[in-house]
Amino acid sequence: MHEMSLAESVREIVDDTARASGARRVLSVRLEIGQLAQVEVDAMRFAFEVVQRGSLADTARLDIVEVDGTAWCMSCSQPVLITRRGDPCPQCGSHQLQVTGGDRMRVLDIEIE
Repeated sequence: MHEMSLAESVREIVDDTARASGARRVLSVRLEIGQLAQVEVDAMRFAFEVVQRGSLADTARLDIVEVDGTAWCMSCSQPVLITRRGDPCPQCGSHQLQVTGGDRMRVLDIEIE
C-alpha cells in the first residue's frame, strides 16, 4: 500500500508548515487527489489516520477533493474526461490522448490553531 508512504509525506509537509507558522495544532488538512493519480482515496484516509497520531495533526480532519481525469484527444482535437489511463477517447474512440489533469495529489491547504 503506497498510500502509507504518501500519507507520511503529507504529514511531514503539514507538520513542517504548521511548525514554521508557530501553530499549536492542525485542525484540518485538505488534499486534492486526481482520478488518474493512482491513489486509492479510502486507503489514503486510513493511512492518514494512522500517521497523524502523535503529530501536530493528531486530531485533524482530512478533507479530500477528488479531481476528474482530463485529456486532450489528438485525433478529434477535443478535451475529454477519462477515468483511467489507457481508456479510449469517449468521443471518437482514439487512444491518442495526452493527459492534461487529474494525475497528481497535492496538499491544497491546512487549517491551524
